[in-house]
Amino acid sequence: MSPGVDVVIVGAGPSGLSAAIRLKQLAAQNDKEISVCVLEKGSEVGAHILSGAVIDPIAMNELIPDWKEKGAPLNTPVTEDQFLFLSETGSKKFPEKLMPPLLNNHGNYIVSLGNVCRWLATQAEELGVEIYPGFAAAEVLYHADGSVKGVATGDMGVDHNGQPKDEYTPGMELHAKYTFIAEGVRGSLAKEIQAKYKLRDGVDPQKFGIGLKELWEIDPAKHKQGLVMHSQGWPLDMSTGGGSFLYHLENNQVMVGFVVHLNYENPHLSPYDEFQRFKTHPHIRQFFEGGKRIAYGARAINEGGLQSVPKLTFPGGALIGCSAGFVNVPRIKGSHNAMKTGMLAAEAAYDAIVNQGRTGHDELSSYIDAYRKSWVYEDLYKVRNVKPALSKFGMIGGTLYGGFDMWMHCLGVKLPWTFHHDKADHEYLRPAAEMPKIDYPKPDGKISFDKLSSVFISNTNHTEDQPCHLKLKDESIPVAVNWNIYAGPEARFCPAGVYEYVGIDEGKPRLQINAQNCVHCKTCDIKDPRQNINWTVPEGGGGPNYPNM
Repeated sequence: MSPGVDVVIVGAGPSGLSAAIRLKQLAAQNDKEISVCVLEKGSEVGAHILSGAVIDPIAMNELIPDWKEKGAPLNTPVTEDQFLFLSETGSKKFPEKLMPPLLNNHGNYIVSLGNVCRWLATQAEELGVEIYPGFAAAEVLYHADGSVKGVATGDMGVDHNGQPKDEYTPGMELHAKYTFIAEGVRGSLAKEIQAKYKLRDGVDPQKFGIGLKELWEIDPAKHKQGLVMHSQGWPLDMSTGGGSFLYHLENNQVMVGFVVHLNYENPHLSPYDEFQRFKTHPHIRQFFEGGKRIAYGARAINEGGLQSVPKLTFPGGALIGCSAGFVNVPRIKGSHNAMKTGMLAAEAAYDAIVNQGRTGHDELSSYIDAYRKSWVYEDLYKVRNVKPALSKFGMIGGTLYGGFDMWMHCLGVKLPWTFHHDKADHEYLRPAAEMPKIDYPKPDGKISFDKLSSVFISNTNHTEDQPCHLKLKDESIPVAVNWNIYAGPEARFCPAGVYEYVGIDEGKPRLQINAQNCVHCKTCDIKDPRQNINWTVPEGGGGPNYPNM
């Protein structure tokens, strides 16, 4: 690994890999040299990638026009869209003709985004990009003038007391003219950089959801390759936002997922258990009876949209992809925007380094200009009112308003108002005594499952004797606040059994953190009511190892 490169990219997701490819493409087209290094905290590229995913190929068409000939794993075009509203025992199909054309998935592909990233990594390496999986960027490095100098990877082989073990390997510094932060949602370096350079000043709070997903092999007689199904309603109540997806891939595989918006109020709610309960609905259960669950995972999702996108540049680098938050919530898509923003940042950095001879202490302001003129901005602008409308008017009112708003844009009517997000998701929780308890059914082990068996099939693994990567700013808050006021919500909003209250029967509750279970979803960092939990990167290579997710 070279200690100095032109551009270092933190994260081998869609945005990071697209940026790397675009940089090398530009260099090759102009017979120039540019060095690019990508750090990936997962054990391999794709190990930590989790998404629905139905992908709009618009960015892929621009980046690699001959992707079909090169074998990109976009094998399942969407053939049918269904949108359902679920009651406890029934379902109503929303007429497709009434759905805003923006939500039409024809021309899109059902994919494993992890496999798409593995393929993109191959394309990048063929162009000369250096990719290093298993190396977690743990620290931002700064020049004396305050600009970003690069990143440092975390030490490996350190015990839980911070002392070197026999296999100790110190982290290394990686310096670059420009550093791209492509960590995905709620990354630890992006948090630091946004705070240091005040990148969120003047924009709305970022909003989030938690997405939980399983991959199933189902009875071939029940499989409908190319079918995309979404739902709202049961099991969530009318004051809690969220919904589901079922995507029928090739090879009799179905991706099933459930999203809960993290601005929910009831601390008794468990997104994981809502997901398991959802699968027991008569209309949904039928697909999975006689099938086999083969993978599980969870991930936070950016949902703030246009109003929540921070300033994209800082001295010495840029935020790209979900580190900034370009998900189109009603379309349930972000990969195309992540890829395009990576490409735009790459073009700005290439011009700065190769054409202008800049050394990286400055800002890539042309990236911001290019974003504002791009189809990414237009994509988000069209749906800017949909997510805040759900908070403003509730699920039914917000859904109806969102449909109206999107139809107006489709008809060429640009509505002059913009709704805003009023507060961060962690501020919504109400005291447990004010909210109804929720009685979740016991998992049956066939359609619904417990958390630990789910974590097992996520292939999550961390070196046990290492410092805990889930840091408490104040160790008194879990009992004094979270337990006493909110009945210990972290034990429920975590989808992996990381947070557990013990000693309850003795009247001495204590928070136990099972960090080895962590699937890196970042929900704890987002939803903790006092923002007392700080998610940081564990030792490189740790975490889930998602196959085909």
